[in-house]
Amino acid sequence: MAEISAKLVQELRQKTGAGMMDCKKALKENEGDVEKASEWLRQKGMIKAEKASGKVAAEGLVDTFVEANGRVGVLAEVNCQTDFVARNEAFKALVHNIAKQAATADSVDSLLAQPYIANKDVTVAESIKELFAQLGENMQVRRFVNFTLPEGTQGAVDSYIHTGGRVGVLVELNCQKETAANNEDFKTLARNVAMQIAACPNVEYVNVGEIPADIAQKEKDIEMGRDDLANKPDNIKEKIVQGRIEKRLKELTLLDQPYIRDQSITVEELIKQASSKLGDTIQVTRFVRYVLGEGIEKQEISFADEVAAQIGAK
Repeated sequence: MAEISAKLVQELRQKTGAGMMDCKKALKENEGDVEKASEWLRQKGMIKAEKASGKVAAEGLVDTFVEANGRVGVLAEVNCQTDFVARNEAFKALVHNIAKQAATADSVDSLLAQPYIANKDVTVAESIKELFAQLGENMQVRRFVNFTLPEGTQGAVDSYIHTGGRVGVLVELNCQKETAANNEDFKTLARNVAMQIAACPNVEYVNVGEIPADIAQKEKDIEMGRDDLANKPDNIKEKIVQGRIEKRLKELTLLDQPYIRDQSITVEELIKQASSKLGDTIQVTRFVRYVLGEGIEKQEISFADEVAAQIGAK
């Protein structure tokens, strides 16, 4: 019997997406012939990933990882095809490990090429393929973002996951003093701000000053063209539009939102109260909010169409 090298196993895994032990067995059964081993895997029904790879992966999980010191945090989205697989413990573990590992990556491609933290013998991409073949569903790391507090900067990175991994937030707050950053009130504020962002689907910016001029101008152009202003004098129209624009832009900003735990104050006022209590200046510097599957066009297919497609493929 031909010797089955790790390189040969790896070649078959890349070709088929089958599990490592299945590949090794297939090669042994076929004296190291990769093509015959591939056919053997198909005959035994061990290549599940091949058919699944073309299917839309719009389910999955959003997960986070924040280092214990609160200076590094990650928000990641990993997709699969069904909610059933998204609830699978092996898939959950994969997503959590990917979020943890993404702290040191600068792109999805570089992340996929890293040795997987749960098994250094394979890359992240290979570990995904292995689970892919095991569970029979397409999986992919769609996106991630990592925040690291710059050297010499005080503050905290925090996160929040809502609705079972369907909405996730990563936020960074800065302050001036280390004593404030280490205070439990500051940490509580960071968590409450993360929860606020999760509850505000329209919020895209920290404050109005961050909104690009072209976005503000676009909103103004829309308002200027409203039918209810058609017969108004230009000076009156300008005043009305200005008021509407200010209101609209505030809807896009975090600091202008009513605080979810106390609607009588805004988030900006909440932060000012915390700053006063801690004797420091606190700022929200950046945030990211992920909604699972947003922007992915889901396939809609009837049961009859699916059966017809499978019959036609045979």
